[in-house]
Amino acid sequence: MIDLHYWPTPNGHKITLLLEELAEAGAGLEYTVRPVNIGQGDQFRAEFLEISPNNKMPAIVDHAPADGGAPLSVFESGAILLYLAEKTGRFLPSDLRARNTTLEWLFWQMAGLGPMTGQYGHFHVYAPEQIDYAKKRYAGEANRLLGVLNHRLEGRRFIVGDDYTIADMAAYPWVGAYDKAPIDLAPYPEVMRWKASIAERPATQRAYALAREVNPDLGKPMSEEQKRVLFGPR
Repeated sequence: MIDLHYWPTPNGHKITLLLEELAEAGAGLEYTVRPVNIGQGDQFRAEFLEISPNNKMPAIVDHAPADGGAPLSVFESGAILLYLAEKTGRFLPSDLRARNTTLEWLFWQMAGLGPMTGQYGHFHVYAPEQIDYAKKRYAGEANRLLGVLNHRLEGRRFIVGDDYTIADMAAYPWVGAYDKAPIDLAPYPEVMRWKASIAERPATQRAYALAREVNPDLGKPMSEEQKRVLFGPR
């Protein structure tokens, strides 16, 4: 049994995408969602910091780790994807070269697409001041990275090749993440094609349906208090 400490954000979606794919594949991995309401500050609670010391979600606790020992906690979304893929032997190729490529693109998302797109969203949607330099800087980086992904997808069904992997699951939630500040994807036809194909997957639809179950207010403007909790000094 996996406890998933989750809130519906792009990083949270990565893990539900994988867990729902594993459920569909019959991997025998059950999970329970433990909501972490980041707008209320749940991520700063002492019990959560025990499993996620960087006060970020998602995090998991595996109550049946492979070594048969005590429950094992994992934080950071990329580490969780890798852990669950290795635990189940799914969505991570065993071939040396394909595995290496999957990990390259997983880390590319973690180091580039996620942080840069996140900063794009912050300065275009949430920042209390309009800072032109920051908006242009992160819009440029987000678009550059979409161009990198578009080039990679040319001639490939998914990022690594014909097979859907954790690299795709990591990147997908960060493409078109901000409805209030959408990035035009028309210059990236391969990304559009790839994104549409993933959106059609039943596991993807279940993962995103779960988001509204956990947070019925998803998509509503944040209150000033929620912004203070998320973006204020700590």
